[in-house]
Amino acid sequence: MSIRLAVIGAGLMGADHAQIIAEELPNATLEVICDMDETRARSVADRCGARDISTDPAAVIARADVDALVIASPDFTHAPLSLRATQAGKPVLCEKPLSQDVAECLAVMEAEITAGHRHVMLGFMRRYDQSYIEMRDALTQGALGRALMMHNFHRNVETPNAEFTGAMAITNSAPHEFDVVRHVLGCEYTSISAYQPRRSDDVVAPVIMVLETDDDQLVTIEINNNAAYGYDVRAELVGETGSITMAPIAYTRLDAGLQAATRYESDWRGRYHEAYLRQNRDFLTFVDSGQFPSRAADCWDGYAAAVVAMAGTRALAEGCKHPVTMAPKPEFYK
Repeated sequence: MSIRLAVIGAGLMGADHAQIIAEELPNATLEVICDMDETRARSVADRCGARDISTDPAAVIARADVDALVIASPDFTHAPLSLRATQAGKPVLCEKPLSQDVAECLAVMEAEITAGHRHVMLGFMRRYDQSYIEMRDALTQGALGRALMMHNFHRNVETPNAEFTGAMAITNSAPHEFDVVRHVLGCEYTSISAYQPRRSDDVVAPVIMVLETDDDQLVTIEINNNAAYGYDVRAELVGETGSITMAPIAYTRLDAGLQAATRYESDWRGRYHEAYLRQNRDFLTFVDSGQFPSRAADCWDGYAAAVVAMAGTRALAEGCKHPVTMAPKPEFYK
């Protein structure tokens, strides 16, 4: 039987999820597109063949013809809508972040614990990217020896708006690194330091973070939201007996005019399309079987990302190392 899905949020991410559901998930039906902008909802619905549209997310969650939901609405709606869906007993694939407010993350976790079943799969899709899968496998299979360090670079062409700040680089961009490093290393963070160099103009400068883990490893993360040249993500995992490095993703190289050139993506969507597809397939398996996927991120992972991001903004503002203090992990999430 086809799984009936609703997508809440018809912006870039919602439209991409709707397209994946419509074109690449044959055992799913795109039932509803929901957005506060009715015209935008209708445009995505028409393009992807959704059966209905709505402007009321609460009503969509309550619908009897909706089995599960994808939440891709603005960040501040993620926790309230995930909470409502959990209370309604419906599985959710929620785009990151679960919330930038630690208290909201805890509230959704408490709702899941009360329900006795995990309902929220969080959209940290890099866990499904082949590069990170192979890094984690190399570590767990003993090819690198003990992990010592992991270096990470995350560069965008430009910030989405002039109001973007260094703190927002930590809370909006870095959570993907915060999560996937935790996933690859199997660690939690204990401290974070954050620094910014000085640019010659008035756009936000890169943020460099150094994190320590509870297994005495070091993690570096560079977030450069105004790199100008293209979308560029890199990582290297260094162990005692070897290292593994993410290879550049390029299908072709142009040789002409005494030069060799490869192209960068303009944003994350092309680079991680396969990861999104794998993630969404795993979500459908979760909806169908009730078994939470072993690779997927859950509400605890969303909480962890919020805690380290909050500590990182404080470290940047104060110019000193800041502790990352986590609540005890509930048995429910172990």
